Amino acid sequence: MPYHLPIIMPQLGESIAEATIVNILYQDGMQAETDCSLMEVETNKAVMEVTAQCSGKVKGLIAQVGQSYPVGAVLGYIEVAEAEAKRLGIQQEEPPSPSTAKNPISAAVNVPNAPKKVLPTIKGLPVPAHAGGASYLSPRMKARMSELGLHAADLAGIAGSGAAGRVTIEDLERFLTDLERSQMTTASSMRVAVADAMRRSWTRPLATVVLPVNMDLLLAHRKKQVSKPGPALYALRALALALSENSVAGGRLVGERIVHPRSIDIGFAVEAEDGVLVPVIRNADQYRLKDLVERYNRLVNLARQRKLPAQETGGSIATVTNYGVFGLTLATPIPLPEQTLLLGIGAGQIKPRWNAETREWLPETISAFTLSFDHRVIDGGAAGRLLQRIEQLLLEPEKI
Repeated sequence: MPYHLPIIMPQLGESIAEATIVNILYQDGMQAETDCSLMEVETNKAVMEVTAQCSGKVKGLIAQVGQSYPVGAVLGYIEVAEAEAKRLGIQQEEPPSPSTAKNPISAAVNVPNAPKKVLPTIKGLPVPAHAGGASYLSPRMKARMSELGLHAADLAGIAGSGAAGRVTIEDLERFLTDLERSQMTTASSMRVAVADAMRRSWTRPLATVVLPVNMDLLLAHRKKQVSKPGPALYALRALALALSENSVAGGRLVGERIVHPRSIDIGFAVEAEDGVLVPVIRNADQYRLKDLVERYNRLVNLARQRKLPAQETGGSIATVTNYGVFGLTLATPIPLPEQTLLLGIGAGQIKPRWNAETREWLPETISAFTLSFDHRVIDGGAAGRLLQRIEQLLLEPEKI
């Protein structure tokens, strides 16, 4: 009596939950040899092969081109000769029943060193506990999303019904149908550009460190100036000086190399209609604070009018943002995709400080400075030291 060994969708990668059949190389009745490629499957990473564990005739093929199957699903069977079955130690002696053949989660036979039966974990689908869930996009999903101009982030609000909460093509179509019943407006080109930049930024491991900074000396220095530079410009100048002393923190990781900046070009965030623009001050480390005020103010006005010339934007190595103007005391802003650093300034708050010499509480203006950074380029220690150096410079405003 012939023995039947199931052809199982293998675990093709640590985070792979399923794969799509793209080509079947052996049809029913064809003789296959050990380790030959029976079919080609596509994951979200690459096109890979499902191979035969032993020689035999392909029987009861279940897999269909264009369909996706979870890891552990039975794709068909190999009819094994009795001698080969004894050599492999196959215990099953009965051919699969019609009902079993139709079930992609049928029982696997006992074969030494063969993949163990994958037990279902969610809604009957056999998916490893570490599967990435909704982060996986099947080729069919990718094609449909490309057709609609959608991104993976657009699916964040969809409740997936697939394995480990994975969003299926049916979930997507139901979501789109439901959207048609809602009020919708077209996003501005500015909003779409900002969204695209943030999506690309978020592909990196980002972190933020925070340091409270005494602003009293800075504010006193500002009062004496005719041009009245704002806190963001003080911070920009301090960041530029700190990076000129050690440019590694402003570099970018490309492959296995850190690309150091050729010049200290610092951007600053300006709120414009339905978005944010980032004008850039080139070589900010080479000019005194008083020499930057007029240029800074001019760029702010141009940004608000959305009339920034091309040479005054892009190519900066870091950005300064003063979210304190909105009354925010703490935030974790995201660096632009081409940058490693973003320095944020929180709103100043009057807080008491104990003076040990006079034994009294004295008021001081404290602002929380945040430094968000690409954790691949620098670690928390380096980020903390950079932020402390910025604080030191701000405590001596006459030197910047």
